Amino acid sequence: KTKLIEQLLERWGEVNLFTRPRRFGKTLNMSMLKYFFEIGTDQTLFDGLYISDNQQLKEEYMGKFPVIFLSLKGVEGLTFENAKYRLMQLVGREANRFHFLSDSDRLTELISSLKILSELLYKHYGKKTILLIDEYDVPLDKAFQNGYYKEMTTLIRGMFGEALKTNDSLQFAVLTGCLRVSKESIFTGLNNFKVVSITDSRFDEQFGFTDEEVQRLLADYHLKDHIEETKEWYAGYHFGDTD
Repeated sequence: KTKLIEQLLERWGEVNLFTRPRRFGKTLNMSMLKYFFEIGTDQTLFDGLYISDNQQLKEEYMGKFPVIFLSLKGVEGLTFENAKYRLMQLVGREANRFHFLSDSDRLTELISSLKILSELLYKHYGKKTILLIDEYDVPLDKAFQNGYYKEMTTLIRGMFGEALKTNDSLQFAVLTGCLRVSKESIFTGLNNFKVVSITDSRFDEQFGFTDEEVQRLLADYHLKDHIEETKEWYAGYHFGDTD
């Protein structure tokens, strides 16, 4: 799956949204991106994997960037204030990962927080920031269910607009989710926006397991006889050109 890194860098999009079903490795792939790009990463993590053969790409990108990684999975509540507080906690915890920012008084404005954090990291490291936002659609889905969709849409649109559209400190961003929320509602004015859905042949093998990978996994655990049973349980998705 480390081929995802190579594909992202070869098919450059400043803001990339991957929509995939639940339990299809979205968070794992986002974690992989964080550990590949982040300054101070343990480079031995990728030994023996596909990306390790691309020496030029490793030398240019591996461990070279500050990375902000947020999963919005837990941003929910029965009221807008509850959900907003969860989001403030989440951004605060991520800011605290960078100890040199602990005295900053510039992170109090939630809408501008991701942009400000990326600017501070850019100033500190002299390298633009990579922004990873996992489960971007969960706060909107929960807001719709609990009657504060309009307020949450305004908040998320403001945060994303600041962080993704008018941010000179951004190297690139990757977002994942299950739902495609309309561009008009939260991605207004994003001309640098690339959506990669399950119908797209780009990146079609990097989320979920292909037939070949499932057979290899079963063989590794001496369970090759269970291939038909496994297909009956789990098969059924067709991404781009791949089952």
